[in-house]
Order: sequence, then structure tokens, then C-alpha cells
Amino acid sequence: MIYTTLPNTNIEVSKICLGTMTFGEQNTEAEGHAQMDFALEKGINFFDTAEMYSVPGRKETYGSTEKIIGTWFKKSGNRDKVILASKIAGPNPGLAYIRENMDFSPASIALSIEKSLTRLQTEYIDLYQLHWPERKTNFFGQRVFKVQDDGWEDNIHNVLETLEGFIKQGKINHIGISNETPWGIMRYLEESKYHNLPRIKTIQNPYSLLSRLFENGSSEVCMRENVGLLAYSPLAFGVLSGKFLTGESHPKARITLFPQFSRYNSVQCAQATKLYQEVAHKNGLSLTQMALAFVNQQLFVTSNIIGATNLEQLEENINSIDVTLSNEIISDINAIHNTIPDPAP
Repeated sequence: MIYTTLPNTNIEVSKICLGTMTFGEQNTEAEGHAQMDFALEKGINFFDTAEMYSVPGRKETYGSTEKIIGTWFKKSGNRDKVILASKIAGPNPGLAYIRENMDFSPASIALSIEKSLTRLQTEYIDLYQLHWPERKTNFFGQRVFKVQDDGWEDNIHNVLETLEGFIKQGKINHIGISNETPWGIMRYLEESKYHNLPRIKTIQNPYSLLSRLFENGSSEVCMRENVGLLAYSPLAFGVLSGKFLTGESHPKARITLFPQFSRYNSVQCAQATKLYQEVAHKNGLSLTQMALAFVNQQLFVTSNIIGATNLEQLEENINSIDVTLSNEIISDINAIHNTIPDPAP
């Protein structure tokens, strides 16, 4: 395994992070425990979860992923071997069962942290993230920002002050943001810089061969400000495994089970995926290997969040850390990207 340093800390995290959002929906508790055992054996020391998981968010499964991680901590005694990341959900009327006020007020943050700590059976969370912004902006598949009056009042100072209180209590160690824009990254950094408040260490955004919008502004911000990208959906919900190009049915696949996740389902995604697979095969690689290796070797990526529904998939994903793409392969990838840019924003 390769390890990187969580920006502005002395914490080493594995370049590959175990994503856990299938635990409690597509994976049972026993399967989740097996994945965490296997990942730890392979050198992965970084796990990512969220209060709303498993996915898709449903009242019946709310918090199930954190509970499964918690029972694994209790059974294995491995809490001290894991850098644990979790998130507080932002506004979403479909998630009103999580708490009465879906905002980042002091009361909401306090309630979410305490509930997560209880479910996770731990006294602290290493990296606590804001899952998506309170304001209306371009995230979750929206390509551009729509200028509008959304009624949002800038409360970032208060959010950072609230999180600082929990850092001082030892309940969280570091903070990050997720599904953010270049403006959002800089706004958090500005507030921490000028008011001596906790500094964000990471941003968790989508990044894959089918979604490289992070390179348009955010990657430069992260490089110059030393904020690390935690790349999620590097295989585009399994599309970049190439399995949907065969014509076979995949009844247990996420985009089959949950058709509302349509970000990676377009004709353009299929066209680009086919071209990327040709490049991979030409160079003796599987598309999965190439797609993950591409993310792994980006300098602005601190860790690549991979997920799987079985140990065979998990092993292939983890083994991508041993693959290095040549300049020729990168050139071929960029040629395709220039032809079909970001079909899954």
C-alpha cells in the first residue's frame, strides 16, 4: 500500500480509502465486517462513512453503515488502527427523518456528532465532513451554477466555530467539506485564515474518467492551498469496470437496483467508457485497473475512495495501487476526454 499525509497533519492515510456506503443495503453486517477485515489486511487504514448511509438514503436504513462499523470496532478492537471519516448531511427534504432541522446550526451539528459517535461505538471521529453545502450550488450532477437568490445567509464562521468546540472536546480531530465548489473551498479557507478557526484538510468530490470537472478550478485551489481531494465514485458506480458494455444483465448492480442514480447512465458515458476500455485492453490492463490507477496517481488526490459489494471486487480495486500508467496511456486518456469531456458531471 502507498500512504499519503492528510494535509496539514502528521496523519498517514492509505492512498486507497474504503468506502462503506453499501453496508446495510447491498451488504449485510457480516459482509461489511469481512470487507473491513480484508481491507485492513491489505494495508488500508482509512475508512469513510456518513450519517445518512447506507445508500440510497432511506428511513429504514438510516445510520445502518455507521452501526455496522461500530459493531466491527467492538468485535475486532481495531479502532486505533483506522483513520475514520464521517459526514453530517446537508439540507434535503427527502432526509427529514434524520433530524428536524437539516442545516449546519450548532444544535444540528451537535446532534449529528453525538448520534454518529454512538452508532460507531467510538469516542472520536478523525475527519468530520460537511456532506454537501447548505446553499444551492452546482453539485450532485449539475454542470453549471444557476444564478439565483436562494435565501442562504453565510454562516461559515459559525459552522467553523461550532466544529472548533467539538475539536476542543476531543470528539472530532479534523474537518473537511464535500461536494463543494472552488468558491466554497476558498470561503472556508478564508474564514479560518482570518479568524484563527479550524482549517479544512480535505474535500470529498466525485472524480473519475467520466467526471473530471474537479480539474476546472478546484484542483489548483487544492494544490496551492494544500487541501487534499478524497475522490469518490472513481469507478462511476461500476460503469468504469466495463461490465455494462457486454450486454449482460446485472440485476445486483447499483444503477440497476437504484435507477434514480442516473449520473453515469447517459449515452455519452457509454461511448466514453467503450473508448477507455479499448485503451486499457491495448495496454494489457482491465478497465477497472486503468480507471482507478488514473485517480490514484493524480497529485491533488490524497485518497481514492473505493467501494465494492464482494471481496473479489474489493481485491481488484485495492490492487490498482500497484498499477502505474505511462505517459502514452495518459495521452490516450486525455484525447478521449477532449472528445467526450465530463459526460457525468
